[in-house]
Amino acid sequence: MIVCREVIAFLDDYVAGELAIERRAIFDRHLSLCDSCVAYLATYRETIRLARAASPAIEDLPPDLITAIVATITRNSPGA
Repeated sequence: MIVCREVIAFLDDYVAGELAIERRAIFDRHLSLCDSCVAYLATYRETIRLARAASPAIEDLPPDLITAIVATITRNSPGA
């Protein structure tokens, strides 16, 4: 059995579906018994969703703005 601290430590991998099957089963078992971790997981997922919604995709930026940003970065890079 794992403790809440371990769930939090591997939460990113859990949400991304990158845990090994055995570890995911252990996580799922913990979540079936721990309302606090279920609530934490829901908050974590909602935070990710809100962050994605708040950040414009690169495709949404005007091409001239992208060009200006790249030019500024290149111009201000060490050795440029």
